Amino acid sequence: MKFAYYESEIGLIKISADEDNVLGLDFVAEKDKEASESELLSETLKELHEYFKGKRKEFNLNLFLDGTDFQKKVWRELMKIPYGKVVTYGEVAKSIGNEKASRAVGNANNKNKIAIIIPCHRVIGVSGKLVGYAGGLWRKEWLLQHEKNAK
Repeated sequence: MKFAYYESEIGLIKISADEDNVLGLDFVAEKDKEASESELLSETLKELHEYFKGKRKEFNLNLFLDGTDFQKKVWRELMKIPYGKVVTYGEVAKSIGNEKASRAVGNANNKNKIAIIIPCHRVIGVSGKLVGYAGGLWRKEWLLQHEKNAK
């Protein structure tokens, strides 16, 4: 496994990848592994930089989704949410054909290992409130505002 780090406006982001796929994108307090070099990591850093500059609306990276079939279905659905838009957990549940699964959708969101690229920050509570983001609600709020401003 290879690692790279991106210093963003909302903190240090650790990217993990194998030769072909991005495996994880996490907010970390400090560098805990030595950075590696690979074509995929370079491309991921470039696309993240473009995203944070408001120039990239979609990512074009190979991802390895490590989860249950249900989680993978939810994550694929999240990647369909347009840049700058938000949907509720219930809307995601309905779009995957299981309208009563909003809580399970929330649990799948919580297990997302590839933040930002799989945009779980674009999912909000039915009341319009920001709920549940592993990176912290302040980051979720920042990401949504960033996308709104860059739109």
